[in-house]
Amino acid sequence: MKFTGATVHGVPDGYRASARGGTLLVARDDAHDALAGALCSGTLHAWASHQPDACAFEGRTVAWATRLPSAGGIVVRHSRHGGLLRGITRDLFLAPSRAPRELRVALRLRAALVRTPDVIGYATYSAPGPFCRADVVTAQIAGADLPAAWVAAAKDRSARLGIARATGALLSSMHSAGVVHPDLNAKNILVARSGDEAEAWLLDVDRVRFVRPGDRRAADMNLARLDRSLGKLRRMGAIDIDAESWEALQSVARAAAPPATANARGAH
Repeated sequence: MKFTGATVHGVPDGYRASARGGTLLVARDDAHDALAGALCSGTLHAWASHQPDACAFEGRTVAWATRLPSAGGIVVRHSRHGGLLRGITRDLFLAPSRAPRELRVALRLRAALVRTPDVIGYATYSAPGPFCRADVVTAQIAGADLPAAWVAAAKDRSARLGIARATGALLSSMHSAGVVHPDLNAKNILVARSGDEAEAWLLDVDRVRFVRPGDRRAADMNLARLDRSLGKLRRMGAIDIDAESWEALQSVARAAAPPATANARGAH
């Protein structure tokens, strides 16, 4: 069976929608056909898990990293609820799920020079009643989440300061763009390398909201949320950011640059 063209309102430029039965695929033009082919044998998440080079990432649910010839390294994540009701709501979302919004938000963030992985595409699968399930495919960024990167740099003060400043630079760009991330925990920040420098990337952006660019509330709320997350990890003995590094992070985070206006696809 082949996927056929589908009319979906709000598909961004450079992306294409197609459907087969109860499955809807929205994907970047250069990756659409390969992902449609993957769906012919099941869900994107199941397909990724069976690839010879598949690598599992543990989180709210297992995400699978693999490669797509036309798009390079990718990560396929199955959408699942968190919070107190996660045992009831599980992976069921009111159609069309959060996936379309995640794509729109990611494009807006990248246009504003906020580092976040490119959303290659998503697939939604019909479920009983008004519900659906969803898989989201993002570009793979080589790196580690903030706690893991911090532990790996345990004996290198310079590296830890670099991680702190990179995290602060990410928060500064969020401040400039008026971005508030209500779930800005340490594991939603990915630390990668760019030459000799660290750089930080924002993950799980489907719940991001926007206020006026440069609004001080964005900086305050994001810093407070990250501080709570780091405090929880500190009490668990998982990470302990020293005062010097935290001060460097805050100083960079509050030094917001003017709002950016770059093209979404060329932001990084």
